[in-house]
Amino acid sequence: MPAGACGLRKRVAADFIAKCLSPIIGAMDINLMVLNVGNSRTAVGAFVAGELQLSKRLDNANRQEWPAVIAEVWAKVSGGDSPAVAGASVNPPLVEALEHVVHQQTSQLVQWVGREIGLPIKVLTAVPAETGVDRVLNIAAAYEQMQKACVVVDAGTCVTVNCCNDAGEFLGGAIAPGVRMMLDALHEKTARLPQVEFAVPTEPFGNSTAGAIQQGVYHGIRGMVKELVENYATALGNWPDIIATGGDAEKLFKDWELIHAIAPDLTLYGIALAYVEHQIKQDGQ
Repeated sequence: MPAGACGLRKRVAADFIAKCLSPIIGAMDINLMVLNVGNSRTAVGAFVAGELQLSKRLDNANRQEWPAVIAEVWAKVSGGDSPAVAGASVNPPLVEALEHVVHQQTSQLVQWVGREIGLPIKVLTAVPAETGVDRVLNIAAAYEQMQKACVVVDAGTCVTVNCCNDAGEFLGGAIAPGVRMMLDALHEKTARLPQVEFAVPTEPFGNSTAGAIQQGVYHGIRGMVKELVENYATALGNWPDIIATGGDAEKLFKDWELIHAIAPDLTLYGIALAYVEHQIKQDGQ
């Protein structure tokens, strides 16, 4: 590995647990706009000299908002050396439209993780190519910080609970419906259950239909996470630290002793990490 690569990798990973993005001087300062295209939302971030200085969320249904936000984020990185755009997507139908907007606003082509950019860690699932790139990138970013076996819970449209070993190899995990999907399914698949907005329960019993649904969703997800991590710990031989991310992570896991940290921008760090690893390989050739 080229000189300074270690410091560079740590610089991009940053200290998300402490929520302090103080830079670690490395051999290369990246100026990078990153795109994380999810099922419902797209996160856009600006890494300036290796630090995440801005992140925005876009509703995938509101395409009219895309140009302004992308232009705003790009403005943060475009003044630096060798600015670039990298992304990851679990929503293929949106890729072409997003690439078009990015090119209009930045004159850049998006380098996609899994296409132009390789994954930054080894994936040990049965069919690695079918494993969601966001799941792998979350684990890569968490492992870069923890340097040991860890679990990432991503609470978005779906809830994923993934794990790596002490070598940083992606072992796999679990995929379940997220909060909104559960609430919608209970309403749409039954005759009388109402559409309910999610709220964290404050009492041990749901004393209304809406309250009972909120109890079921909230404790159902948390109970699933706890059961899965217990299984992972048994297989690993030790209890892994757990990092939570995703749009519903704060509501579901805030102040829960099981969770080591909540890192809303974890996937953005994973994309940047993959980009840095790619640059290091290119420079070493």
